[in-house]
Amino acid sequence: MNPTVSAMRRPITTLMVVVALIASGALALQRMQVDIFPSLNSPRIYVFLQYGGMSPRQMEGFVVCQFELLFQYVDGIKEIKSRSIQQIALVELSFYPGIDMGQAMAQVVAMANRAVSRMPPGTLPPMVMRLDVGSVPVGYLVLEGKTTPIGMVADVAQNIIRPLVLQNVPGTVAVSPFGPNVRSILVKCDPEKLQTYNLAPHDVTNALMSGNVVVPAGNLYIKDSMPLVPNNATVHDAQDLGKIPLRLGENVYIRDVADIEDVTDLDYGYALVNGKNSVFLPIIKKSTASTLSVVADIRKSMELFRSVVPKDVTVTFEFDESPTVLATVESVATEGFIGAALTGLMILIFLRDLRSVVVVVLNIPLALMGSLFGLWVTGNTINIMSLGGMALAIGMLVDEATVSIENIHVQMDATPHLARAVERGSLQTAVPRLLAMLCILSVFIPAFIMQDPLRSLFMPLVLAVGFAMISSYFLSSTLVPVLCVYLLKHKGGSHGKRGLFERLRDVFQKVVEQSVRWRWFVVTGYLVVSALLLWQIGIRLGTELFPQVDSGQFVLRFRPPPGSSYKLTREMALQCLDEIKREAKAENVKITLGFTGQVAPNFGMDNMVLFMRGPDDGYLRVALAEDSGIRLEEFRERLRKELPKRVIPWMARRLETGGLPADEARRQAKMCIFGFQPGDIVTEVMSFGSMTPISVRVVGTNLDNVREHAQKIRAQMERIPYLRDIEFQQMLDYPTVRFDIDREKAGLSGVTVKDAAQPVIEATSSSRFIALNYWIDSTTGFDYQVEVLVPPKYMTSIREIAELPIAQVNPLVNLMIRDVATVTAGKDVGEIDRAASQRYLNINANVEGEDMGRAARQVSKAIAAAGKPPRGVRVMPMGQLPPMIEMFKALGIGLAVAAFVILVLLAAYFQSPRMALVSIGAIPGVLTGVVAALYFTGSTLNIESFMGAIMCLGVSVSNSVMLVTFTGEHWIAGVAAAEAAVIAASERLRPILMTACAMTVGMLPMALGLERGSQMEVPLGRAVIGGLVMSTGVTLLVLPAIFAILIGKSVARSPSLDPDDPSSKHYDPGGHAYVDDSIDPTPTDAKEATEATTSHEAQKTEARPAKEPPGMTSTDQPGPASPPKPETPPTSPQPPAESG
Repeated sequence: MNPTVSAMRRPITTLMVVVALIASGALALQRMQVDIFPSLNSPRIYVFLQYGGMSPRQMEGFVVCQFELLFQYVDGIKEIKSRSIQQIALVELSFYPGIDMGQAMAQVVAMANRAVSRMPPGTLPPMVMRLDVGSVPVGYLVLEGKTTPIGMVADVAQNIIRPLVLQNVPGTVAVSPFGPNVRSILVKCDPEKLQTYNLAPHDVTNALMSGNVVVPAGNLYIKDSMPLVPNNATVHDAQDLGKIPLRLGENVYIRDVADIEDVTDLDYGYALVNGKNSVFLPIIKKSTASTLSVVADIRKSMELFRSVVPKDVTVTFEFDESPTVLATVESVATEGFIGAALTGLMILIFLRDLRSVVVVVLNIPLALMGSLFGLWVTGNTINIMSLGGMALAIGMLVDEATVSIENIHVQMDATPHLARAVERGSLQTAVPRLLAMLCILSVFIPAFIMQDPLRSLFMPLVLAVGFAMISSYFLSSTLVPVLCVYLLKHKGGSHGKRGLFERLRDVFQKVVEQSVRWRWFVVTGYLVVSALLLWQIGIRLGTELFPQVDSGQFVLRFRPPPGSSYKLTREMALQCLDEIKREAKAENVKITLGFTGQVAPNFGMDNMVLFMRGPDDGYLRVALAEDSGIRLEEFRERLRKELPKRVIPWMARRLETGGLPADEARRQAKMCIFGFQPGDIVTEVMSFGSMTPISVRVVGTNLDNVREHAQKIRAQMERIPYLRDIEFQQMLDYPTVRFDIDREKAGLSGVTVKDAAQPVIEATSSSRFIALNYWIDSTTGFDYQVEVLVPPKYMTSIREIAELPIAQVNPLVNLMIRDVATVTAGKDVGEIDRAASQRYLNINANVEGEDMGRAARQVSKAIAAAGKPPRGVRVMPMGQLPPMIEMFKALGIGLAVAAFVILVLLAAYFQSPRMALVSIGAIPGVLTGVVAALYFTGSTLNIESFMGAIMCLGVSVSNSVMLVTFTGEHWIAGVAAAEAAVIAASERLRPILMTACAMTVGMLPMALGLERGSQMEVPLGRAVIGGLVMSTGVTLLVLPAIFAILIGKSVARSPSLDPDDPSSKHYDPGGHAYVDDSIDPTPTDAKEATEATTSHEAQKTEARPAKEPPGMTSTDQPGPASPPKPETPPTSPQPPAESG
């Protein structure tokens, strides 16, 4: 049964269904997670490898290679990348979407365990963790102590706070705190004392391994008891380690050559909060978790966190990203509400009936409730994309109800019966509204062609619009007729009164008549002007992946001269902070957080969150005050000029004070590097893991060839005026102190290469990785590692390395490194990165003052200008460029497919390819309006604006379908094509203007971006408004001319091939002669049903007025395919129906 007829016969049922819809939407709203972005389907697994003291080349060759080789056997692997730095390597495994990540994780762990068997002695088992692209920090727990040592604060963060976070805050990823190294028991050797006893540091390590051992406590069976048998093989008091003898039978103990301290391990870096040494723990949400839920749980647990730390230690939550998420969600919701209110006002202006406005506006929240329920059922979240889809759908929801309401008002002028007018008005538009909805849904085909993670980004918006449109069609076909009968009042027709709109319609009809009369000039001019504007504006219109957002946060990455200590890097960080405060004014800097140096090997998994390349690497995250009035783009440009002016001279003075000659100090100071990275959650997620939007990867097996060609590309990129912060991601010239063992001398001296190299381990690193030894704190129950090392204060020059003692060979000879090896200064790479087992270098750059698309084209030219790469070297654009190119490619192909689908759909409905072509005739105008609106408002073509353009295409086609439907009805009724086009345009003027004006004013709040956090949606709103304004004019003025051209003087004929169809040119009136008239195969039930239907139709016909309203057929059924009944019925009887 027709849904409109069914709803009007059972209005209470209809209202109860709507109540159920409201309840379902409310339940979904309560249960759905709220976040800024949907879950991006880009699964990744990280494998962390560590070995204390190894160089990047050693980490690459001895450790990483074997893991990469075995990981190739894991199912679903898309890419294997690795980054090897001092002591640490991080392997990143990317997988294709749809892979069972549980199985993938199991395979990765199995292959990692197999690779361990090929590792050098002392290699620790790897750590394996999953972390997707959408897993980003949503805030930082900051711990600061007034009197408590910073090492103790770090120990509390690691062993107490971190487990509580995992326990009380579901949806977070376990990472270690940033700050000092872990608590350890350090056995600090004095080289001079070791020489006195003719000992080497490794002798202390050997003694420790035999004098502090783990011996299990068994049980003693004594009659009816089983007491434990503990022992002190592991010392209870750390100072008792000094009692361990170094040589059996001699009065020489560890305390004679070393100091034993319960402190933090050797530091590799500093964590800074507002310039002070602190500890911070990143709170990283899983890609499937909600930012708001995670932050809410953190804030609930703050009192618990504060209750378990020492009294003088403060715990705060900084860089909270939930206000950004909440502001974005609220802004979209607010703009949607304002848009709905403005839409209702516009409908009131056109219909001048407040009750009609109530019916239309009520349709909006109910359809959105249906959209929310659909999103919840399909496992989606409330995010900027789904909310944007619902805000975008508001205009189209108005379109559905407005078309029905407006047609009902037309029918009220033609019949005195309200219910009859409602029924006719709803039925007449049912099929065109369905077709318009299908056309709108068809334009979202591009989202299904895209690949993840872009597909995951688009799908919530597509589903939000789709569910809202389906709900709106259902409501417009059921609830709207019921409410109209209940609420509207029949005003008895216009009785010849002509208002302002009627006079406007007369003027418009004359304009359309002229457009149709001069149709060839109008259509030709329309196509030529559209093509020229698309060409001229299109080549000037900027493109980017996602619109720029000024969040008030930025990240500064900086490097002192290569090889600088983490302490000097910290001093440089403080200088940069002072300059930032000077430029912004101190009161405008809300908070700063940073890290200088390298993450300690014990916390190396933190490199997943913040990759620090070495002790000469610095990171500062700065949040400006909300009312600072500072534009980030301008502020970054100022800092790019001022930081080198002030920090580089300071660095030269600092190095000169440290003992370097003035010229050398100035030369090294010029090596300082400054650059910027995304600082807010939106830009971080949309960078898809890239450090900068522009990145060029040069790959090859020979690193020297790769470096040579990369330097040529960098030189060409530096000529592009709007590229900033151009630098190599990898450190290429890191200072080294190399010692080469003379194997012949070593052999003659009675030592092996291992004996000669062993002392360097304790002197430059520690015994942590080569000799595992532990001590238990009886107070807390935590175990800590015991390690032997030579303190850095004794290792201040190359000479100290050369004078390190070697293990005793002859009691009378103190053998040193210099006796069997040469020690020299040199340089080597500080980081080695690999992809698909090939080394690569990245050239990173930021873009200021230009769009990404133009920058990408210039970068491509720079790559070409660098010349042909050497054999085996490849150049690949990275960063945001590949996803942006893929997005525009998929959208282009998808739009072409969508246009084809719409054309097929319309041709099937109209039974005429020519009328289908008329329906898509407004598409060039839509595209022209979109690009013009974006260009003249300074916006770019990106994800958001492209969605607006797609939506405009759907709305334009839906308006065209309505117009062509009514035009076709007049044409089929026998009116000439040109006259039918003029009449239909005049009839559809009000509903088309109502829809366009309602959608335009509804999108104004979004296009203006007045709400905080709404800047991301601005291009979408502007694209919709531009496309709507242009498509409305084209639909009303140009489409009638196109119809007149394509249809011409042809007469409406049915395409039917059925010989029993009277409207078919193949109609065979004598077909009954071939049928046995004595047999009537029609079942009795069918006859009765036919008779009842005929009786009912007769009653309906009697109730109708003598004159049919415009556009209605004599059978009271909509659609252009209904042919006019022949004036004279065929003389021969109709053949009986065939039996089933």
